[in-house]
Amino acid sequence: MKPLLQVNNLRKTFAVSSGLINKKVTEVCAVDNLSFSIPERNTLAIIGESGCGKSTTAKCVLRLHEPTSGEIIFDGENLVNLSREQMRLKRRHIQMIYQDPYSSLNPRMSVRSLLAEPIKAHKLAFGDELTHRVYEMADMVGLLKHQLNRYPHQFSGGQRQRISIARALIMRPRLILADEPVSALDVSIQAQVLNLLSSLQEELNLTMLFISHDLNVVRHVSNHVVVMYLGKVMEAGNTETILQNPLHPYTSALLESVPGLDPDNKKTRTLLKDDAFSLSALPVGCVFANRCPKVMKRCKAEVPHMISYNDRELACFLYNS
Repeated sequence: MKPLLQVNNLRKTFAVSSGLINKKVTEVCAVDNLSFSIPERNTLAIIGESGCGKSTTAKCVLRLHEPTSGEIIFDGENLVNLSREQMRLKRRHIQMIYQDPYSSLNPRMSVRSLLAEPIKAHKLAFGDELTHRVYEMADMVGLLKHQLNRYPHQFSGGQRQRISIARALIMRPRLILADEPVSALDVSIQAQVLNLLSSLQEELNLTMLFISHDLNVVRHVSNHVVVMYLGKVMEAGNTETILQNPLHPYTSALLESVPGLDPDNKKTRTLLKDDAFSLSALPVGCVFANRCPKVMKRCKAEVPHMISYNDRELACFLYNS
């Protein structure tokens, strides 16, 4: 199946400046040589600790951050080569759901205005047709007509996230970038929002890039998963394959950190050594070497490259001799 989104060797660096004249002193690489593809109507999840490059990846796809190098192919077209105006028009087909719905919604606009604004900006509908589309989308996400005259602060967290979802979907995009859309919500509300996203994905034929650090959420929503650490891919493949039988020590440590529901069934957890390296002072070898329980001498001298192994992609010298 032809992928709707294909990212090839994506790299994003940020300059680090210092002094009164803001002189560049070094740079950090937030995303390093990242590649993945998402078939149409599928969901790919990117997981990892905070600071691993998940959100930066999504912002590069939308070109909210300009990629340093690499390709971002959407529906056969390289987004990196588009002009600013061409990219603005392309964003009607690629929308983002942010982690914090309150900060992503203008507090001075009513819900009706928030939902109508993207349609007006792209001149897709006017008058009665615009009103119809606002009402239709509000109904799809479980909002009532009389609630549309309210402002974001008058809603609960779960309701605000429904507003964010409605705002992202009202232009009928083909690709949704969901940046930890349920991490700020209570568990019961998380389930409601995830079920809403799943039903809308099926109804509207959506393709989704889902960013999360919650493995239980990832298992529920995604077909494929990419595990990142300090900007690099550690392991990638089918979600059930990776989560049921992780091979990379970092993926195993992530899974072991998930709390169990049975208090009598105590997990054996691998305690990671040290702290993660700073992005501005990465080692010569594997970025996970200082914390890995299975580290070898080679890991501290060479960078492991991605290989195909047991129905997955993997960057680890344990399986690449």
